Amino acid sequence: MKTNMICICCPLGCNMNIVKSDLEYLVSNNKCPRGKKYAIEEVTTPKRVITSTIKIINGIYTVIPVKTDQPAPKEKVFTIMKILASVTVEAPIKIGDVIVENVAGTEVNIIATKTDEGRK
Repeated sequence: MKTNMICICCPLGCNMNIVKSDLEYLVSNNKCPRGKKYAIEEVTTPKRVITSTIKIINGIYTVIPVKTDQPAPKEKVFTIMKILASVTVEAPIKIGDVIVENVAGTEVNIIATKTDEGRK
């Protein structure tokens, strides 16, 4: 199996080649060790940071932005988005508050990325 990908770890954007041998993944054209680590993770267990919004009651706004506190398994992205579509919180909410703990059984939390003190 041979895969090509562009590394996103730094501004260089190395055009890497990944080949699976019998025992390991061989990465070439990366200019730093971060590229090799990224390539192997992307081929074996891809993950994504998810950003979205959820509804808020009694807030200054009608929705509040949220994100995962760490990258979540790529195959769970649509499941997580479906869960977030059903979540509603009540103000006040502060940046960093955990909105959904262990979302979709991933050990990833959904956190608020904006403060909404609510209507006064």
